[in-house]
Amino acid sequence: MANPVPNPNFLIFHVDNPQQSGKFYTDLLGHEPVESSPTFVMFALGSGLMLGLWSKHTVEPAAAAAVGGAELAFTLENVPDVDAVFAAWKAKGLRFLQEPTTMDFGRTFVAVDPDGHRLRVFALIEE
Repeated sequence: MANPVPNPNFLIFHVDNPQQSGKFYTDLLGHEPVESSPTFVMFALGSGLMLGLWSKHTVEPAAAAAVGGAELAFTLENVPDVDAVFAAWKAKGLRFLQEPTTMDFGRTFVAVDPDGHRLRVFALIEE
């Protein structure tokens, strides 16, 4: 019997201003959204994942959770790339919760979007 639960393929962030957040992600990702309205903006990511930015003022049912309890992660192939992406994002004016550091799994840093959603960039260290 086939698994009745499909694979997750869509992440939705509840944001204050979808158009403003859409501009942030357009600059960060380097491409335009595939859908845009006053209350919702959607990006198709290269991995096949869809990223939706939905107005926290119109989402139904209303969301009660605060942001920052999860992360959108960007996996890089090489450890030196982590520092290069950090430098590029710093030049764009992003705010950081963690500057590049080496942890037990690899090299990483954490930035936040305008609404406080955590954006983790990392590269695994080869063992």
